[in-house]
Amino acid sequence: MLRVSRPNAQFQQWEALLRNRNKRQRAGEFLVQGVRAISLAVERGWPVRALLYDAERPLSRWAAEMLERAGAARVTMTPELLGRLSGKEQEVPELVAVVALPADDLSRISVGPSFAGVVFDRPTGPGNIGTMVRSVDAFDGGGLIVTGHAADPYDPKAVRASTGSLLTVPVVRVRSHREVLEWVHRERASGRRLTVVGTDEDGAADIADVDLTGPVLLVIGNETAGLSAGWREGCDTMARIPIGGAASSLNAASAATVALYEAARQRARRS
Repeated sequence: MLRVSRPNAQFQQWEALLRNRNKRQRAGEFLVQGVRAISLAVERGWPVRALLYDAERPLSRWAAEMLERAGAARVTMTPELLGRLSGKEQEVPELVAVVALPADDLSRISVGPSFAGVVFDRPTGPGNIGTMVRSVDAFDGGGLIVTGHAADPYDPKAVRASTGSLLTVPVVRVRSHREVLEWVHRERASGRRLTVVGTDEDGAADIADVDLTGPVLLVIGNETAGLSAGWREGCDTMARIPIGGAASSLNAASAATVALYEAARQRARRS
């Protein structure tokens, strides 16, 4: 067991995981907090490299169980330092987990007959990524792909917004739409009928009129600019989500939620 009582080099490395994407990538780690998220990380077999906890607080039954089951390095520290790692110095968590980043490999996403996945093209808000992951999880989606120059799914804001779903849904980052479309073509060559449906306010058909009952990849555009030209060309069809009122558009995460719900609704009616 290691004890940290001052902001030494190891602590500073962990603290950098909160703010610096490049350091998360180099270390191959990100921070997870919250009962549900840490429990899911342990239950789903994520490599937990360290569990950090308050040296001055008696452990709850849950925390003791996590320390026992995770098989990770145990690190005690002062509540002040633990609060800094949580990003909420006034609310010190019981545990903070240091978890290994997964590989950005599209093979982590399995396409079956009931597959419904989402692509988020060049998102700028990590909170939107986390919320989208949560919706993918809620509607039994098969994964989220983040394309292009984008916010980081392992940013603390994204991790918190996912409320643990980031630990249950495969999330893969790729450089461009081309890599995803090549993966789609490989899946089709293997006999899996995968339809790519883009979303846009000027789409050719209402989303309720697009067949979403088979394996489908729903593509959501950047919060401001929408879908890139490459994605518009790569989609099999473009669907629109009808809206009213004074709103000019839907939030990207909201659009993904509507599309996933519509896919789930259609499938329930067919079953």
